[in-house]
Amino acid sequence: MLPRRISKTIQVGDVKVGGSSPITVQSMTKTDTRDVKATVRQIHELEEAGCDIIRPAVPDMEAAKALKDIVKQVNIPVIADIHFHYQLALESIKSGVDGLRLNPGNIRDKEKVEQVVRAAKERQIPIRIGVNFGSLPPVGMIGKFGGLQRHTDGVNKLAKEGEDQTGKISVVDHMVATALWEISILENLDFDQIKISMKAFDVPTTIEAYRKLASMVPYPLHLGITESGTARAGSIRSSVGLGYLLYEGIGDTIRVSLSADPKEEIIAGYEILKSLNLRQKGTTLVACPSCGRADVDVIKLANTVDSLLQEKDYNVKVAVMGCEVNGPGEAKDADIGIAAGVGRAIIFRKGQKSRIVEESEMLSALMEEIEQVATNK
Repeated sequence: MLPRRISKTIQVGDVKVGGSSPITVQSMTKTDTRDVKATVRQIHELEEAGCDIIRPAVPDMEAAKALKDIVKQVNIPVIADIHFHYQLALESIKSGVDGLRLNPGNIRDKEKVEQVVRAAKERQIPIRIGVNFGSLPPVGMIGKFGGLQRHTDGVNKLAKEGEDQTGKISVVDHMVATALWEISILENLDFDQIKISMKAFDVPTTIEAYRKLASMVPYPLHLGITESGTARAGSIRSSVGLGYLLYEGIGDTIRVSLSADPKEEIIAGYEILKSLNLRQKGTTLVACPSCGRADVDVIKLANTVDSLLQEKDYNVKVAVMGCEVNGPGEAKDADIGIAAGVGRAIIFRKGQKSRIVEESEMLSALMEEIEQVATNK
């Protein structure tokens, strides 16, 4: 892996983002923000799942005012997600949020942005400049009022990553220019509590947009693949895009955007970070894929163990293996592991045989051993 990009550290509530701070995992609530009870309940569930920062949508003034009661009842920083109407940002600040997300593609009036920045500066809360391919300003209209409908605004005609861009403005160029426009407004007001995102559904476009901006500004970057899809497809797409950038040392906070329960976003986010040894949260499960050599139902055993461990916050590495090819080796490398054979299994602790159990006792014995290791670790 490349060394992590050095960025400015900003404070989001009581969470640091950027610099040498741990890479944080975020999500968005999927409730109606005006329903305070439901929103608070979902945030509490996300807190238990390990969410570091939460972002509710603010579609109207009622939602902006509801944030006042929400903020008081939760334990993680709350970011107001603002589109189109700067007044919603101002009201959200009054409600006590810990930060704002502004979209420079749909709030393009400089004076209105300046009003929001002054209010944020007075409250000492950060602003994320959230650039999205799906809501970029029309070509030639960055920072200008009005605009055309998306199907005639020229954005879809821009050259995409991998296409011939000779003499053309590319999508990445337009995304970067959009971000720099709003960054300049904030910097001119001596405001530097900034983080930035450069999201698109297309993975190569997203990677190149982040790469390019990362070399131009010192601010922390929020990584994401926008509208990435369902839990299965979206997790894969996000893993490729976010993993590529994180491996290059780019990224300070992440959100895996899924059409799924937001807890799935947190699980996927931590799995991405764990796979690159960037952050440990919960159990790391090593499991063989099974094949014709397996003498037990490894798939069932691994999935059952995974399901049971989701309910725990054990910082351990567990190996569930099904035969003699990789089983002993992988189980040996784990804190606790099981290598199953014909009618029985060997349980290891740090490479040392703990006990041999019958096949019918494998699951209960393994879970007992995991709990003991996790408790004493």
